[in-house]
Amino acid sequence: MLAAACGSNGNDTGTPAAADGGSSSDAAPGQGSTAVGFIFVGPKDDVGYNQAAYDGAMAVKKDFPDLKVLTQENVPETDEASRIMETMIAKGAKIIFATSYGHLDPAMKVAAAHPDVVVVQQGNFIKDTVPANTGTYFGTVYEPVYLAGIAAGKATKTNKLGYVYAFPIPQTIANIDAFELGAQSVNPKAETYVVNTSNWCDPAKQAEAAKSLLAQGVDVLTQHQDCTGTITKAAEAAGAMVVGYHADASSLAPKGWVTGSEWDWKAMFEDIVKTALDGKFTGSKYNANFRSGLKDGLNPFVQSKYGPSVTQATKDLIAKAATDIAGPGSPFKGPVVAQDGAQLFPAGKVPTYAEIEAAATVFVKGVVGEIPKG
Repeated sequence: MLAAACGSNGNDTGTPAAADGGSSSDAAPGQGSTAVGFIFVGPKDDVGYNQAAYDGAMAVKKDFPDLKVLTQENVPETDEASRIMETMIAKGAKIIFATSYGHLDPAMKVAAAHPDVVVVQQGNFIKDTVPANTGTYFGTVYEPVYLAGIAAGKATKTNKLGYVYAFPIPQTIANIDAFELGAQSVNPKAETYVVNTSNWCDPAKQAEAAKSLLAQGVDVLTQHQDCTGTITKAAEAAGAMVVGYHADASSLAPKGWVTGSEWDWKAMFEDIVKTALDGKFTGSKYNANFRSGLKDGLNPFVQSKYGPSVTQATKDLIAKAATDIAGPGSPFKGPVVAQDGAQLFPAGKVPTYAEIEAAATVFVKGVVGEIPKG
């Protein structure tokens, strides 16, 4: 398994590494690296989450020609991830990107065993003290999702929006809530119907979920799944509209595409690598639970192109909302109320990124469906 992970199976995408000039035992984490490793939970061509992260890895390969870039797709969120990261370290990697939410525990295990290696994790949150050689990073994904919700709220004729998601983690709950809040802001009658698949990429479950939502009268579908092709195609085949996620899938829905949000990891991945190579990772913004959004202009999660049905008036509404979020506003500016009527944020409150993440345990009013227990 380990030989397959980073050996001659085609996933070792780097060019031969430059000779290692050597590093002292007291070198800062990440210094002296001849390779950088990336692990992905799914396939690198999923038209979604993993493909976007893989594209970011390829940007690193292009712009750091002296580094060997090691990649491995379909890495489960188990100790197998730890073993694959260990293999990458044996090949010279002192910088590791663990790119799935469930890779955090294996990443922390590897980081503890290798204090000279920088191990960063994509999207989860380290609850205790962040060790000197680790960190998490992500964009404020719910910001462009809120903007897409505006487009969906203006597009729907039935006032029923559909959302297929994988797991009830803070990322997905915040996205669902933001999507509904965006739709509500322009269409108070809009409701978001949710179905969870308990899997990041299961086309059969996705197809079943899409069919169920469409049968309930949903006319705009969106999703938080790693592989996005199935639901996009299902919406197009049914004559429904679709809002994308993770990647630009507009070519799969030329008639029904509304807009979406997608990753552009190049700048952040390259800055993390440079920071580590320069010996400056410890104490940097990445040696923490780093989040970037519209307020600092660096959000790696950006809005996708518009489809043919989106009017200029809707585009203007979205542009205005984006300007507000980048300044004094937020998708979660109060009042925000949960399904059960409980107040999440009072009127006028502009919550911080951390407060939004902490509150993402319940659905807001207007979301139809329950969060699975256990």
